[in-house]
Amino acid sequence: MRTQLKLSAAVAAAALALTGLTACGGSSPDASADAKDGKLKIMVGGLDKVIYLPARLTQQLGYFKAEGLDVTLLTEPAGVQATTSLLSGDVQGVVGFYDHTLDLQAKNKQVESVVQLAQTPGEVELVADKAAGDITSPKDFKGKTLGVTGLGSSTDFLTKYLAVKNGVRTEDFHTVGVGAGQTFLAAFQQGSIQGGMTTDPTVAQVLDKNLGKVLIDMRTPEGSQQALGGLYPSSSLYMSTDWVNSHKDTVQKLANAFVRTLRWMSVHTPEEIAAKMPADYAQGGKELYAKAIKNTLPMFTKDGVMPADGPATVERVLKSFNPNLKNASIDLKKTYTTEFVKK
Repeated sequence: MRTQLKLSAAVAAAALALTGLTACGGSSPDASADAKDGKLKIMVGGLDKVIYLPARLTQQLGYFKAEGLDVTLLTEPAGVQATTSLLSGDVQGVVGFYDHTLDLQAKNKQVESVVQLAQTPGEVELVADKAAGDITSPKDFKGKTLGVTGLGSSTDFLTKYLAVKNGVRTEDFHTVGVGAGQTFLAAFQQGSIQGGMTTDPTVAQVLDKNLGKVLIDMRTPEGSQQALGGLYPSSSLYMSTDWVNSHKDTVQKLANAFVRTLRWMSVHTPEEIAAKMPADYAQGGKELYAKAIKNTLPMFTKDGVMPADGPATVERVLKSFNPNLKNASIDLKKTYTTEFVKK
């Protein structure tokens, strides 16, 4: 079993390397042509993650088609790989964390959130059962190995912030990319990480299997406020600003579809939402999957609008540890737009 897991991890790593190489290429010549026919590719930083649930649910509910769009949803294990696909022109949009728009602006890449799906990270810092006595707060991260979905991902960003906020330097602990789902569970079981940041349904599975405990819960506005000092807009549909400005009709249709989904989610039960999703997303069983959705629902917005103070919180968090952003002048107004969701 362990050999199979190691092989799977190796295959995943090879796939990520290929993704990185692909992303170094020029823009895809077909990207704009596809959009003219209503055909779009959207990369998601983990399609089966509950934090990105609106992407698949919009497709399942038929709302893309209702807008005359033919949307292909692709998946990567971490948002950072999804971003490289956007920059290379392989996809027209990404469903990933808003914080990447600030990081990219500091690198002279202009990308903006056009639909803000979530107002909190939806992330949970878990501690492995065997290490529960050694890690009782982020102050204990020193000397530890902590799992994140991928290096340079939003889980990596937030882990570093929690450490720095609690007096631990980023160089005093190690972060390892372990993905989510089975690879995250395996890292806990094998003891290769003492703690890690992940989302549902992985959180629900870790707790159900008694592999770990919750250290910090950022799935609710209250949890986000306590850990990060405010709302932290996360899951969003973000796109290249140039592409948005030259395809406003298409972007409006995407916004219509996503906002319709957010409204649908706000008036349906976790069980009803789970029933609309592909059966293989409920790897821990239907009941556990519905519970995972219930615990994560508070993170989502109902209208796709960026929370007023959210961007400033994200900037403050990133500047506390990110050398690229520390002395950079970020124009927050260019990292998101409410033009489409307000229509």
